[in-house]
Amino acid sequence: MSEPPLAPGQPSPPVRLLVSVRDAAEAALARAGGADLVDAKDPARGALGALGPDAVRAIVAAARGGATSAVAGEPASAAEAAGLLAALAGTGADYLKIALPPGLSLAELRLSAFPPVIAVLFAEDDPDPDRVPALAAAGFHGAMIDTRGKDGRRLLQHLSLPRLAAFTASCRRLGLLSGLAGSLALDDIPHLLPLRPGYLGFRGGLCAGSDRRAGLDPARIAQAAQRLAAETARRRAAAAARPAAA
Repeated sequence: MSEPPLAPGQPSPPVRLLVSVRDAAEAALARAGGADLVDAKDPARGALGALGPDAVRAIVAAARGGATSAVAGEPASAAEAAGLLAALAGTGADYLKIALPPGLSLAELRLSAFPPVIAVLFAEDDPDPDRVPALAAAGFHGAMIDTRGKDGRRLLQHLSLPRLAAFTASCRRLGLLSGLAGSLALDDIPHLLPLRPGYLGFRGGLCAGSDRRAGLDPARIAQAAQRLAAETARRRAAAAARPAAA
């Protein structure tokens, strides 16, 4: 999930849509609705509940060649992290995501034996953007911020836009793809898109009744993809018009 750092003046790639799914049927819905990354996760097991290897393989197959990621879990130690990652390493997922609590030693992590690994930092821990270089040095291919608690509070109720902007900017400088998630709603897109993360991640906001444990709503998935594309086009048009107006 790493990308080369952008050269000065080089435009950022478009922000992409991550949709978390719990089974193969939802994976097919997400892909059909416009998801750029299908993310395998068990919403009944907390913020980063892992699915079993067979379920992840079925999701990868249902994504039909589209990019996929799989949540590995929330380890308490580097040794536990290795075990969780190893359990899903052979599933065919393009990326593995694992929670990184503040006290976990990066020096003890050995990531080279696994598919590209994404560090997930929880907003409630007030992650420091200055930690991003250490993540890159440890071998992570990307970093995301998510919310641990799923009590209805959204990402922007935990962290300010400047704090999130510093995080995504640090990821870009180091060639790490960033992601922002955490009970996001469609109305968060105009606020978060200018921060230029690699992905915006959704689950509950795209489910029936905004309940992350309910099924994904195909109409909401399509609306998210359309809203993201429309907001991207609007911002590009505004940027292109600025020099002419100067």
